Amino acid sequence: MRLLQLYIGKTVLVNITVALVVLLGLVSIGTFAGELGDVGEGDYQTWDAFVYVVMIVPRRIYEIFPVAVLLGSLIGLGGLASHSELIAMRAAGVSLRGIIFSALQAGFLMMVGIVIIGELIAPNTEQYAETMRASKMSEQITMQSEHGFWARDRNTFVNIRKILPGARLQDIYIYEFADDRQLKVASYAAFAQYRDERWLLNDIQQSEFTSKGVISRKINRAEWQSMLDPSLLSVVVVRPTMLAAWGLYKYIGFLHGNGQTATTFEVAFWSKIISPIMTLVMVFLSVPFVFGSLRSVGIGQRVFAGSIIGTVFFLMSKILNHMAVIYELNPLFAASFPALAMLGLAVWLFRRVH
Repeated sequence: MRLLQLYIGKTVLVNITVALVVLLGLVSIGTFAGELGDVGEGDYQTWDAFVYVVMIVPRRIYEIFPVAVLLGSLIGLGGLASHSELIAMRAAGVSLRGIIFSALQAGFLMMVGIVIIGELIAPNTEQYAETMRASKMSEQITMQSEHGFWARDRNTFVNIRKILPGARLQDIYIYEFADDRQLKVASYAAFAQYRDERWLLNDIQQSEFTSKGVISRKINRAEWQSMLDPSLLSVVVVRPTMLAAWGLYKYIGFLHGNGQTATTFEVAFWSKIISPIMTLVMVFLSVPFVFGSLRSVGIGQRVFAGSIIGTVFFLMSKILNHMAVIYELNPLFAASFPALAMLGLAVWLFRRVH
């Protein structure tokens, strides 16, 4: 009995992996083809586009994983059903619940792996990819360190300690150098915002270094003539796709504490919580299909059925996420409804088959 359970689990695991690789390859090729249209803008070259696509692979894995699980489970269990192996197992005493449990074990192992990728790997690799892409295309030299975000704008070096949504900055240090690399002006601004295609600095403290000494001044408000592109900062600002669940939870608390709306981040948080659970739901959903209408059909029909269901789930998730932000729907409802709908469908089909 243990060998049969391992056999079912191994079959499901292998086919999920194959489905994931195929889907990931198709998505990556499409992304790379799209990136080629931006090659030549600034210093962005073909190799940079390739590196960008490779570095966002972990996020792509996290996004397409539920669909890959459904396809892999349908193909794996469907293959066993079409060769009458599942019927033979049931005749040997393996219950339908035992088959489901074996498939769910394989799904659980994959779920652990996807959580590790989504929480530890994807946020870091995507942020590196987006920063590299933006800096190459804007021809600006940038770096992010424990002391904030650094950028070079001609002979000016900028250190930004805190970047907020909406092209807003806090604690900005600006160091202007002469052509002979001598420091001319050092400025500190408490706050900055990008409006009408220009940067506006507030609460400025400035020190100008001359041959006669240092001249200090305070300025309430001033325009900052800089080529620093706000799109370059947008990849460093806190973005839902670049944060782990714990990071999202803390940032949501920060926004609420400052009286700001956090719906976008709340939807992203609950989506990250629900997404691994969808792995088990998709495996469970595949079982009644292979014992029912898809038991004796070919692999092409199983792939087609899985693709339709996966597409419906994906579109439902995206639509509800956007509606939650626009119409202020409950974030937990928006994130969990597609999973509950798939689970309801699975239970209904399972009862019919049972």
